[in-house]
Amino acid sequence: MSKFYYITLGFITLGLGYLTWEIFKPFFHPLAWAIVISLVFYPLYSILRKYIKSNSIASSLTLIVIVIVILGPVTSVSFMLIQEITDLALYIQEGHYTIDDLMKHPKTKEFGQKIFTTLKISPKELEKKIIDGISTIGTTLITNITKSIGNILGLVINFVIMTFAIFFILKDGPSFINTIQEYMPFTEDEKNRLGMQIRDIIVSTVYGGLIVAIAQGIITGITIAALGFKSPVLWGTATAVVSFVPLVGAAGVWVPAAIYLFFKGSIIKGIILVIVGIFAISMIDNILKPIFIGSRTKLPVVIIFFSVLGGLSVFGLIGLVAGPLVVALFFSIIQIFKDIYSQSSEGKKA
Repeated sequence: MSKFYYITLGFITLGLGYLTWEIFKPFFHPLAWAIVISLVFYPLYSILRKYIKSNSIASSLTLIVIVIVILGPVTSVSFMLIQEITDLALYIQEGHYTIDDLMKHPKTKEFGQKIFTTLKISPKELEKKIIDGISTIGTTLITNITKSIGNILGLVINFVIMTFAIFFILKDGPSFINTIQEYMPFTEDEKNRLGMQIRDIIVSTVYGGLIVAIAQGIITGITIAALGFKSPVLWGTATAVVSFVPLVGAAGVWVPAAIYLFFKGSIIKGIILVIVGIFAISMIDNILKPIFIGSRTKLPVVIIFFSVLGGLSVFGLIGLVAGPLVVALFFSIIQIFKDIYSQSSEGKKA
């Protein structure tokens, strides 16, 4: 075959690949969530397949369980979360804040004077900037919530697409994966290595990360509610999301909350939150994650940290899984090319 043939074939492949991406791009998020949810519930599907011969029936029963689990707790939590964010946004927008009260505390006042001296700004100027910033945040929150509520039809459509995809992923997933592997330009060992890398990242992120996040979010929400904080669902949700971020974790939520309680003078409540935070919320990381993750994730912590943050920025919430997965696959493919180059060099020497 001539070089022109391969160049033409390459351009056609790239063009069709780009068009294929544009076709599936509007459905990226529901399809991505369908893959994640299918992986979470695949053990249930496997159990049903032992007793049910039909793939379709087993997939349908698994899908019914998924729909019940999602539409029940998730829908209830979502409505409570929207209500709490709306109340919080209105509260902030009306100018209610506790900065002045906090600055009256002796320790806070001393710290604040250092800030004023360093930034060369007066307390009134700083207060005005903070109030303006808070008002902007409140307005933004309310605007986004309004848009989300107005886009209910889009959410319903995405949910239908997601459930439709889940059914076929469970039913035809293994055969579809085998078909993809046939078109991959790698050896069987390289295909197996990529498959193991994908499985390890997904298992560590979905099973380890998701279960830990839900547990930490529930404990935080219950503790926050018991201590008299407003918006426990919001605090719990924030904890669940932040728990995915390496080096920060759930402490990124409960530590500032505990500091706030100490500055406010609620010493006992602050101590309770610290005890629960250390021995319950954060301890879950040390108990559950090793069980599900173990030594599966071989990427450095700093790489995982930035892949999670970058994934959130590029893909949205699904980036919690997609970010580390893309980066892990990138390094795996580089390793494959490195091995090919090494084998080629050894062959030339021989």
